Amino acid sequence: MGSNPVAISGAGGWWCWRNSSGNGGKSNSGDLCGVSSAFTFFLVSFLLLGSIAALYARLMFTPNVHAGLPTLGCCEDNEGSWSIGVFYGDSPFSLKPIDDMNLQRDKSAAWPVANPVVTCASASQAGIPSNFVADPFLYVKGDDLYLFFETKNPITKQGDIGVAKSMDKGVTWEQLGVALDESWHLSYPYVFDYDGNIYMLPEGSEKGDLRLYRAVDFPTKWVLEKVVLKKPIIDPFIIPHDGKYWLFGSDHSGIGTQSNGQLEIWYATSPLGPWRPHKKNPIYNTDASKGARNGGRPFVYDGNIYRVGQDCGETYGRRIRTFRVENLTTHYFKEVEVSLGVKESIKGQNAWNGARNHHVDVQQLSSGEWIAVLDGDRVHSGDAMHRFVLGTASVFGVAALVMLLGLLLGALSFTVPLSWRSHNLGKKSDAFSSWEKSNSFSLKFRLFCCQLNRLSSFLRANIKPNTCAGTSILAVTFLMAAFLTCAGVNYIYGGSGAQEPYVLNGHYSQFTLLTMTYDARMWNLKMYIKHYSRCSSVREIVVVWNKGKPPQLSEFDSAVPVRIRVEEKNSLNNRFKLDPLIKTRAVLELDDDIMMTCDDIERGFFIWREHPDRIVGYYPRLANGSPLQYRAERHARKHNGYNMILTGAAFIDAQRAFERYSSEEAAGGREIVDKFFNCEDVLLNYLYANASASSNTVEYVKPAWAIDMSKFSGVAISSNTQAHYNIRSKCLEKFSEIYGSIANRKSEFGSRKDGWDV
Repeated sequence: MGSNPVAISGAGGWWCWRNSSGNGGKSNSGDLCGVSSAFTFFLVSFLLLGSIAALYARLMFTPNVHAGLPTLGCCEDNEGSWSIGVFYGDSPFSLKPIDDMNLQRDKSAAWPVANPVVTCASASQAGIPSNFVADPFLYVKGDDLYLFFETKNPITKQGDIGVAKSMDKGVTWEQLGVALDESWHLSYPYVFDYDGNIYMLPEGSEKGDLRLYRAVDFPTKWVLEKVVLKKPIIDPFIIPHDGKYWLFGSDHSGIGTQSNGQLEIWYATSPLGPWRPHKKNPIYNTDASKGARNGGRPFVYDGNIYRVGQDCGETYGRRIRTFRVENLTTHYFKEVEVSLGVKESIKGQNAWNGARNHHVDVQQLSSGEWIAVLDGDRVHSGDAMHRFVLGTASVFGVAALVMLLGLLLGALSFTVPLSWRSHNLGKKSDAFSSWEKSNSFSLKFRLFCCQLNRLSSFLRANIKPNTCAGTSILAVTFLMAAFLTCAGVNYIYGGSGAQEPYVLNGHYSQFTLLTMTYDARMWNLKMYIKHYSRCSSVREIVVVWNKGKPPQLSEFDSAVPVRIRVEEKNSLNNRFKLDPLIKTRAVLELDDDIMMTCDDIERGFFIWREHPDRIVGYYPRLANGSPLQYRAERHARKHNGYNMILTGAAFIDAQRAFERYSSEEAAGGREIVDKFFNCEDVLLNYLYANASASSNTVEYVKPAWAIDMSKFSGVAISSNTQAHYNIRSKCLEKFSEIYGSIANRKSEFGSRKDGWDV
């Protein structure tokens, strides 16, 4: 008896697989029939959707900020991408990030130094492969600071304890290596002094007990001193109080224990034990958001003990919560929540701690100043797996839509014979046949085949591709497939979507964003501030207000401070006016009608930090010819070079650029700018060239894409392109008479190894 399986047929041919059996089903033969258009349809669909995916990736995917690291370092990890920042204050409740302290380091062009200060990159570059660093604890030894932290080993997939040293109050850290490495996961390296020795009490709950280590060659050599508790304690610390030592930690191994919501206390006369449980244990067994799980070292301020806990309600380690201990005895414990005062970033995943922070160690230095180390992450726990699941679902969605398109176009048709049963596909055992019957397997499968046939027939009968409605359905189906293709590629290959800053010589930094505008361009300005204030390295936005009634700051949705600088005179020279309130050396002059990605901004900032003596920007021009003529970018491309960068989108050194532009030497040029109401950026290029013996005073960085929003708002300053170019050609002639020609200067495209200037 023969059986006919699924037949997939095409409009120009058909593709089937024919089975026949004889001799009681003991022999099978099959032959492939015809040449099908189904293959052509699938090939065209694959090429078309693949091209869309490739174009999307090219436009939207950002370069890997860790591309220069060793292969085993900063790999994507489902636990997150934790890093560590430094904060300072007059008290534990007035902490501000290092970004606000205006600490500067010339070697790394960090003016100022910005958080984070210790990352997976800094560890990996020092020969300690790391996916992330977290759980920081400080140990103060004279004027030196030692930082102990968990580092996730990308090979063993477990935590080790790393250590770094700072001799400048936490601004710069030297990686010293791995301080403690066991065959099980380690984290939370609580380090403290006792009886002339230095001890470490790390979490090693995977081992099933709590172990105390003693330093024999601080800070990199430790020996096991004692197993203090035979319980898998999580995030433990020990503090002295009222003549006793108190051990706080969580034990999640018990039946009915709330994950991340449990806290227990033990007490002893020595950190070495023996430890006795508190009468109220468990102190907490509650919701994970309540801060029961420890989140760092407790601290003493004004005679009060403060405990730090983790809020794990939304996701693991979402934020820290601080509690003042009001009563701690062997029979009683009470604490009340207080605010630590550390502001959460609202830049989202572009900020190093935009998604969560779950650990803090705050200590007072001999100077009286308080210093704190906090960890932070830009993604939620399980983000990598979440994106993989969504990406896989998108791929299946694309496959279903492609099949649907094939049905609608007639390239495919599905016919599933109702006589096809599972046991007809080959010889089955009596036991399997009995199982099929008892579970109604064949009946359910026949019903499914019937419904599939009806759906296929219904689609072919009711949706005609040559009708208006049919064409619309085809178009919508294809657009959905294209959308899901892009979504799938983004989820699987696009990373977390964070547009991170680029580190230079171990430091991150920040810049001020400056734009010049007036009242008719408010629509542009609001969108501009909302977008760029979320870029990681933007510290402040300064709006130079040239004309009309200035807006209220409350009108803007900004993640950073915004300052409106109202000018008395409507002049383009105001763009480069000296401004003592600007705290950063780097200023990004960016017109309010230009929109580009934060990654393009971060790449430009990185290149400027490499060459802070240059104008670094996104719009190159080549001024040449006799007489000099101002032309579009395609002229520079044609001659493979440029000698000017338009400062409508360019990084400059505020000190160097503003002083040159405001100097007496530039007075004649400023008069020309006011006369033509144009050419202020051309003048700055001449001033840079005139002040430097180097042939390279400008540097180009190619943006992934840039949009001129004035085309949508209808308020472009230069609406007549040719007239605009003619004026600029006159400026070139005038400036050359005053400052000398720049025609003999030329920088070539494609000179960078990273390809950012092609």
